[in-house]
Amino acid sequence: MTGTAQPCGPPRVVVLGGGSAGWITACLLQREWAARGGSVTVVESSAIGIIGVGEGSTPQLKGFFDHLGIAEAEWMAACDATYKLGIRFTGWSERAGYESYFHPFPGPVDLHSEPGFVHNCMLARRGFDVPAHPDDWFLATDLTQHARGPHPAESFPFAPSYGYHFDAHKLGGFLRAWATQRGVTHLDRKVAEVEVADNGDVTALVCEDGERVEGDLFVDCSGFRSLIAQQALGVKFVPFASNLFNDRAVVMPTPHGDAPKPQTDAIAMRAGWRWRIPLTTRVGNGYVYSSAHITDAVAEAELREALGQPEAEARFLTMKVGRVEETWRGNCLAAGLAQGFIEPLEATALHIVIATALEFAQAYEAGGFTPQHRDAFNASIATRYEGIRDYIVAHYRLNQRTDTDYWRANARNDALSDGLKAMMSAWFRHEDMSRANDAAYAGKRYYANASWHCLFAGYGTFPPTEKMQPVPPGVGVADIEGTRGMIEACRANFASNDPLGA
Repeated sequence: MTGTAQPCGPPRVVVLGGGSAGWITACLLQREWAARGGSVTVVESSAIGIIGVGEGSTPQLKGFFDHLGIAEAEWMAACDATYKLGIRFTGWSERAGYESYFHPFPGPVDLHSEPGFVHNCMLARRGFDVPAHPDDWFLATDLTQHARGPHPAESFPFAPSYGYHFDAHKLGGFLRAWATQRGVTHLDRKVAEVEVADNGDVTALVCEDGERVEGDLFVDCSGFRSLIAQQALGVKFVPFASNLFNDRAVVMPTPHGDAPKPQTDAIAMRAGWRWRIPLTTRVGNGYVYSSAHITDAVAEAELREALGQPEAEARFLTMKVGRVEETWRGNCLAAGLAQGFIEPLEATALHIVIATALEFAQAYEAGGFTPQHRDAFNASIATRYEGIRDYIVAHYRLNQRTDTDYWRANARNDALSDGLKAMMSAWFRHEDMSRANDAAYAGKRYYANASWHCLFAGYGTFPPTEKMQPVPPGVGVADIEGTRGMIEACRANFASNDPLGA
């Protein structure tokens, strides 16, 4: 193992780059180690912008705020935040009845309805005509359709899982203020050089004015530039371009129209898809597309037409899709876009940031603040990236559109991992998807059984409609009417005027 003399206790951490990733990591590491002598310094330049365009999250962001003890009322209003119960996918399938589906964050109530959904999916996979569309089976879907928030009455003990939408710029600013009030040092500096010792460890960040910022551990949150990990240390980047085609985005905010629902919209376009993210002050929109299939100008025109906004300001982004080969190299931890990016379809960027920081802190401390567990940590993070990647790739590979070269190319793409091939084979061979999930991803379950069923069933990935048969006598079918009644009764415990951002 390379490395300078390791600290005998919590390290002096230097984070390069702010934004959501940098400040989330700083907050988590400060909480882990500050009381025992560790320190965290964030070096960021106000002259360098961040990528954030108004983001969505998974429920892990709620876990992050709960972990820090930050109440929703404290941060949501400051970040224009709204609640998110899931994602509505529209236009990804041309099959009648499956033009749209909702992917919920499964919650406790769904333990009662999910078995019936899975059972009916198995019957539909075998060619029996039964209700197997995911929209009928989950509480979060019903709450979203009726614009209910995620907080039930005190007498109802089962709250759904949920994430948030938020302004990324404001989130970074909120966390900066929160962290600095609790001892994190903030330096507004532009880094000119990363100083690396002969043994491959980073010794200091050298700022433009010559100031050296020294530390024991450096966290690279410098975005796609990856100034420390990729540029200074030469960590290899592993691209995902062979199975994720999208590499560009055009973004365009719009005013609110109708009252927002607690959902992200992912709407298929000719050469990709567009998001719709409702904040309290505006709606964030972006078209994620493949530059091999459409030009910037045509993508912008298509987005403007879809939004009815001929005069709105557009901004273009280039996406570097993939991951670094080693998240932890020497005394450097890569995080955020410097670590990797798996396009925004499932809003997993901050999920990975949070998981990386917490898992790293545990591994580093378990090894006595040495690189003892570095290889195992790197393998775990790489596997997490690839598990998430596979689920997102499945959205494209299983699409049921035939109208453009882009969608046809995705549907015939065979650059798939063994894990994703196993999941697809299990579905089409009518095998148990839960067992297949455990086998394909070594029990990690980066996406739950319900999520895989929502994806396959949401597209209508069943035998052709004309070949579906009535259920033969003696074969049980899940009680869809009873399930709907149960979900409606649950909905009564959620206020219709529950604010979507408080």
